Amino acid sequence: MRPGRGTYRVGDTIYASILGYYDPRPPVAQVIPLAGRYIPRPGDTVIGTVTDAQGTFWLLDVGAPRWAPLHITGTPWKVEVGETQRYLHVGDAVLVRVESLDPTGRIGVTMLGEGLGKLDGGTIVTISPAKVPRVIGRRGSMIETITRMTGAEVAIGQNGRIWVSGTPDAIERVSEALRMIDEEGHRRGLTQRVEGYLTATSARAPPLIDPRLPSVVQRLHEPRAADGAEEPAGPDDDGPSSSAEPSSHEY
Repeated sequence: MRPGRGTYRVGDTIYASILGYYDPRPPVAQVIPLAGRYIPRPGDTVIGTVTDAQGTFWLLDVGAPRWAPLHITGTPWKVEVGETQRYLHVGDAVLVRVESLDPTGRIGVTMLGEGLGKLDGGTIVTISPAKVPRVIGRRGSMIETITRMTGAEVAIGQNGRIWVSGTPDAIERVSEALRMIDEEGHRRGLTQRVEGYLTATSARAPPLIDPRLPSVVQRLHEPRAADGAEEPAGPDDDGPSSSAEPSSHEY
């Protein structure tokens, strides 16, 4: 085995560098954190909020240590210099992709790509970025269950921000399901508890959308590979979790 995310090697032994559960993906050994701040990686799909508009770019808060500038050339619009506020205002939410990350931590993002763009209406629910793989589930099974049983439209950011659109009842049910995943994502039986909650509340409102027609943003919900390995499905599928001792990190 070789060390992957959340691990390091000393001699012939692999140690955990974070507190989490052991998730072996031969030939990679990795530890999935129980909690943690979002650390961007190229290829991530994230939800950002506009904090400032300059002549040629917008500053986005993506929950990372640094803000992410979105340049006018990284949008599908033909934006003239100085007209950025005609397209995005402070407080607007957008779905973007991380393109680059330089050694200083500067984040480059783009809105060019299928499913990316401004997120109109809806509500943003924030969970721990470490729990995003549990929201997605194995091959998208968890998020498919949530959207099918609520009729809501959902966009998942790998920075732990999740946009939910639908009826007030659907938004409430999805938000509660996400809370359950965020707080109980490390425990066994999570899938059954989420399905049980959604089933118990299913009579409150009819579906908003046809579950047979996948949303554009749902196609973005593919597990992110970690150091050459697949994202974990979590303890429900892989058996009991193992805790590992953390080491200190400064962000």
